[in-house]
Amino acid sequence: MRLRTVLATTTAALAAATCLSAAGPAAAGADAPQSRACSPSVSLDSFSDVLDKTTFDGTFVGNFSALAVDEDGSLAALEDRSSLFRLDAKTLQPESVVPLADEKGAALDSEGLVVDRDGTRLISSETEPSVRRYSTDGHILDRLPVPPSLLVAPAGRATANQTFEGLTLLPGGRTLLASMEYAIAGDSAGIVRFQTWRRTKGGHFGLAAQYAYRTDAGLGVPEVQALPDGRLLVLERGFTSGVGNTVRLYLADPRHATDTSGVEHLTDLTGTTGQDGVRLIKKTLLADLVNCPSLGATAKQPQPNPLLDNIEGMAVTGYSKGRLKVLLVSDDNQNAVQTTRFYRLRVRI
Repeated sequence: MRLRTVLATTTAALAAATCLSAAGPAAAGADAPQSRACSPSVSLDSFSDVLDKTTFDGTFVGNFSALAVDEDGSLAALEDRSSLFRLDAKTLQPESVVPLADEKGAALDSEGLVVDRDGTRLISSETEPSVRRYSTDGHILDRLPVPPSLLVAPAGRATANQTFEGLTLLPGGRTLLASMEYAIAGDSAGIVRFQTWRRTKGGHFGLAAQYAYRTDAGLGVPEVQALPDGRLLVLERGFTSGVGNTVRLYLADPRHATDTSGVEHLTDLTGTTGQDGVRLIKKTLLADLVNCPSLGATAKQPQPNPLLDNIEGMAVTGYSKGRLKVLLVSDDNQNAVQTTRFYRLRVRI
């Protein structure tokens, strides 16, 4: 999604900005070891700006909206202006790029990415919104159905540029899940819908259950990733002009949430959804990334922590006994005051 201004400034972001301004980057001392903890559950291994404002094979490298681990161990990196890169998993250097388009040859606002078990790519676009299956060389193989209410107005109740952002395949490979970024008209602000599809014979996907997830005030959902046990990692993100980005990582559990596909309006009158028997996806905060060590990072615009930028893509690159390796990437919007930055995290769940 393009960079957005969120009117509400969070207290946490302001407090963090004040703290950083007062302490300064050298407060810990030049030779003092720096803690890499962002929270008791999350630590920052490293970050890299190696691809910021670069090009490959005549294509701008940036605008990244999604990441996935490919079958050969390389990284698939989707940019929201219709290009899909293959990156070296260690160096992050581009190895190839494939252009993408819709059925009429028009560019996509491509946001979500899944490398399916047969190597094909499932890619969401928030223009309509849509989910399409592409071959490795960028040819359209299939297009998934979308519930009418999730289409952009006037066809549906969604707002342009606020639709399918995250995309992930649940354990077992039979269920695909897409996260809306913001609420649709008629639902309460902050209540976003997660749509699923079930794999059918022939490799197609049919519409399945839908769930409701509550974001923190003023934040949207740019990315979601499934974990082996059926839970989800969910990114929440917002931007406040003059302050910077808010980025939080949540562990969410959809396994006991209500199927809301038949609920026309999700209202928030009682602190849950305002409707008896409707259970939201439960979530637990893993880390507010404003609390991560900056590790010497610099920002080109005001940020509560100079490490932060418009983080939008996420992939789980390793998993062992409740410990994850997670890679994040920011979308620089091809903007001089934003940065294409990769973040390597360790997450305990």
